Amino acid sequence: MTGSTRRAPFRANQAGLSHYALIFAIIAISIVAAFPLVWMVLSSFKTPAESMQVPPVWIPKTPSLEAYSEVSGVINAGRSFTNSAIIATTTTLGILITSLMAGYAFAKYRFRGRNLVFALLISTMFLPPIVTLIPLYRMVNSMGLNASLVGVIVPNLANAFGIFLMRQFIAGVPDDLIDAARVDGASELRIVFSVVAPAVVPAIAALALFAFVFHWNTYLWPLTILQGNTDDYPIVLSLGRLLSYNRGAMNTGLVMAGATLAVLPPLVLFVFLQRFFVDSIVSTGVKG
Repeated sequence: MTGSTRRAPFRANQAGLSHYALIFAIIAISIVAAFPLVWMVLSSFKTPAESMQVPPVWIPKTPSLEAYSEVSGVINAGRSFTNSAIIATTTTLGILITSLMAGYAFAKYRFRGRNLVFALLISTMFLPPIVTLIPLYRMVNSMGLNASLVGVIVPNLANAFGIFLMRQFIAGVPDDLIDAARVDGASELRIVFSVVAPAVVPAIAALALFAFVFHWNTYLWPLTILQGNTDDYPIVLSLGRLLSYNRGAMNTGLVMAGATLAVLPPLVLFVFLQRFFVDSIVSTGVKG
């Protein structure tokens, strides 16, 4: 028996151990990452007595939906969810449209200063949002859009990251496909939305997921623009009223119920788009 033959079972065992170690690491990391979400959901079903119990109760002995019924009594949950849906959906659609068009221009057009303009665009991604908060507020205020949902939405209809992402994916679309569409008489807009867009669906889905979740959860900009106009508050701002309503641990279940409701729409969207999201990551890795 040669030395290489003797080492073969050892290498197989080592590979098997590495495989199980990797699975164990993934499970451990998943549990740590999911723990806050699970704790939040379980706490929303606890009674006030269980919320204050020491040591803490992990699983409620008498699950109750009372906290969920009380949320609407403290905040206008329906109106807040509607506001969040308007902000997140409209902003996401705007980002998808502008990113597709600008990404197509940067990827397939040749014009003087293209690389410089693209570099300047990318450089804006490194600016902290707090730096642009006051100038952006002054611009929106000068247009008379403050204290309204329009003022929250308009400045976010274009996104440097979205343009960068679309440009990278659209660059991989064959030029022959675009030239064939032009020969058939298709306009540039039709090429973008009927030829290019179907070819980069994974990237569009990933960008839609990123944009929706970000603008659903955004806090500082709506707080700055709405200026106490509580009727137009999104759910994230309204949750702040639940926190101020909380006293000690008496209303912890109420806060957790509101947070659970707030996290559901992005979670449902991720479930529907996760396949495209994974495809976009795989495509990026293959191209890279």
